[in-house]
Amino acid sequence: MKRWYVVQVYTGFEDIVKTDIEKRAQEENLQELLGQVLIPAGEMTSFFAAESKNKKEKIFPGYLLVQMDMSGDMYRMVASTPRVTRFLGGETPVPLSEKEVDRIFAQISGKLLVPHEKTAFVVGSEVHIASGPFSGFVGIIDKVDDERERITVMVSIFGRHTPVELGFDQVKK
Repeated sequence: MKRWYVVQVYTGFEDIVKTDIEKRAQEENLQELLGQVLIPAGEMTSFFAAESKNKKEKIFPGYLLVQMDMSGDMYRMVASTPRVTRFLGGETPVPLSEKEVDRIFAQISGKLLVPHEKTAFVVGSEVHIASGPFSGFVGIIDKVDDERERITVMVSIFGRHTPVELGFDQVKK
């Protein structure tokens, strides 16, 4: 039974590896064990360009999805393909669940938005300011604005707590 597996490849060589896997399967008469080789990519629209152009962009750069019947010959053939780093899961790769496959196909078709990373900043926690005029100071988080990726930190300056607005990239936990 053909299942979906994740293969890590050199970033930027996904198209070449896909072609190589398909060609090697044909040369070694393993076509019946190989299903699809997929580079997960979706349509991205740039909102900042003068003309809004849709561009195909990889969802998981450096990874391929391979639908195959996991046998010794197929494992060896895919793993020994040039520019293939490894199967996710090591020597005994675990196939993706149906739920994971459905989610990836929903992302590819544009039906599922990739959520913005949740921040690890919590009001009341301590942070170290890494850059800017207050570099080296330690402060307590007062407000978190996920939408604008800004936080307000209370910094002690001359014995008084002063609010300082900083970007997420300017602080470390």
